[in-house]
Amino acid sequence: MSDQIKHECGIAIVRLLKPLGYYQEKYGSVLWGFNKLFLLMEKQHNRGQDGAGIGAVKLGMPPGEAFMFRERDNSRNPISKVIRKQLKIYNDLLDRDVIVPEFPWTVKEHWPFGAEVLMGHLRYGTSGGYAKTVCQPYFRKSPWPTRNLMLAGNFNMTNVEDLNQKLIGRGAHPIFDTDTQTVLEEIGYHLDEEHTRLYHELRDRKVPNDEIAGTISQKLEPADILAQASKDWDGGYAFGGLIGNGDAFLLRDPNGIRPAYYFQDDEVVAMASERVALMTIFEKDTDEVREVRPGHAVVVKHSGETYEKQVLVPQERRSCSFERIYFSRGNDPEIYAERKALGAALADQVTEGIGGDVSNSVFSFVPNTAEIAYYGLVDEMRHRCRSHYADEILEAQERGKLDRDTIDRILSKKWVRMEKVAHKDIKLRTFISQEKNRVQMASHVYDITYGVVKPDDHLVVVDDSIVRGTTLKRSIIRILSKTNPKKIIVASTAPQIRYPDCYGIDMSELGKFIAFQAAVELNKETGNEDVLQEIYADCVRELEKPPEQMKNCVKRLYEPFTDEQISAKIAQLVTPKKNGWKGKVQIIYQSIENLHAACPLNTGDWYFTGDYPTPGGMRVVNRAYIYYYEKKEGRSY
Repeated sequence: MSDQIKHECGIAIVRLLKPLGYYQEKYGSVLWGFNKLFLLMEKQHNRGQDGAGIGAVKLGMPPGEAFMFRERDNSRNPISKVIRKQLKIYNDLLDRDVIVPEFPWTVKEHWPFGAEVLMGHLRYGTSGGYAKTVCQPYFRKSPWPTRNLMLAGNFNMTNVEDLNQKLIGRGAHPIFDTDTQTVLEEIGYHLDEEHTRLYHELRDRKVPNDEIAGTISQKLEPADILAQASKDWDGGYAFGGLIGNGDAFLLRDPNGIRPAYYFQDDEVVAMASERVALMTIFEKDTDEVREVRPGHAVVVKHSGETYEKQVLVPQERRSCSFERIYFSRGNDPEIYAERKALGAALADQVTEGIGGDVSNSVFSFVPNTAEIAYYGLVDEMRHRCRSHYADEILEAQERGKLDRDTIDRILSKKWVRMEKVAHKDIKLRTFISQEKNRVQMASHVYDITYGVVKPDDHLVVVDDSIVRGTTLKRSIIRILSKTNPKKIIVASTAPQIRYPDCYGIDMSELGKFIAFQAAVELNKETGNEDVLQEIYADCVRELEKPPEQMKNCVKRLYEPFTDEQISAKIAQLVTPKKNGWKGKVQIIYQSIENLHAACPLNTGDWYFTGDYPTPGGMRVVNRAYIYYYEKKEGRSY
């Protein structure tokens, strides 16, 4: 993704099913579970770099002893910072002989994360700022173990204002911090209610006082509590949670928008946002890692019993397609194949863009996340070249003119030329992100390879998505033009991003989308500027309706124009002015049809089509247009 956007937090849960001594004896380390949590987080570091946090619950701790712990960090390299801090505490205790690994009970008693239930979170900030206090997991405390709740999520709610009003209506005083706090308090409310109900039931049955807490722990059903808490949620979400008695859960939204996976063997239950992380860290095959079904929660009771239970009625599956295009790690076998298919699907448009002249075309990619799709495009172009050259040979044979000279002439034609043209300067990128004059310096983020592109060449560059177009204009096109090709073609494996996301990706301001800007310009150029005010009026009226009755009024902006017309206008907008290069720029986008063919299970495409899976999405898109028209900045949810 040439435009850097923030997105998609990551969840990791490790639930040990054996005592700590088992792992010390079998694997030689009482830290086996803690190390697995660290690795599971590290293998998902692509999902969050604004902050990290870990939490733990120790099973069976006696009264008077702490049983639930948390550590968070929002500095640079937060995963390593939060882990190193705990390892320093561990090593200090080890040096003072407070803990002895050969006696695992000493680790459990004295080290905060000598626990059987562990959770980690990686944060990309799309709500609530970037302070340490908004890093997850969030923690709701109580002296009653079954009323303690720790929560970490990969999510965004579209109706957090309504949810806060619901809390206020009960007499609560919620802090308008983040939607994580809102969700924590809602689940916590129903957790309290169920705890109180069970307490009174057991007390009325004359259950001895010293048995009540244990019985509540046995009878507590996290999935039922989640069902009550989530009735009014509108959004895309995956939530991991720990309850103070040792129960753990992973909940997924009913449309399956956000990803969630888990596996269980006789030693451990592990859960994560990405399947391949579980496969790598725990050495599991693809079929051993299961996807959490939409609307379901995976629950691990304090006893170790593990099950998946329906919490909400599953709706039409609309899993986020950006997970496959860009966000998730590409070494997942299905995602790797899908990204190659996305690249291959661009071949028709690319062939047309170069006029079929493969011999005078150089193929490359930028940024590195587009590399897999690039392989897919190159493979398809090679296949077409082989097929074309084979046809020429057969045709010559049919005409009786197949000789060595003919074969040499056909095979001497250039095949697909692959070159690494652009190289990203990571250190400079980090510096510029903190530099006030970043616009002037942005053109130096990429270095180029000189001498591989000729003046008669087309330069085809694969990108995985184009959101705002600022990096293209300020950096990529400018630097690529220094190779002096006759034409630069930027081929996006994603379709045009036309509408805001409200389910966890930081793409909410319409006016910053290059496709939106292009549509606005086209309406003005065709004498249809009045439509901008008309859409604004329509959006204002829509917001007076209940969300379930709203429609997306912003679609009207794009209706008069074809995809090709909008792409052509985008090419004009991102082409640098007066940089001395005389060539042309063409922008190619993936079609919606090809996207769904390549990623058949991840059909969520609302940022491309405007077809939102929940009512709250319609409210967000209309409000986003109002913000644009009134020149307000900020997220519309």
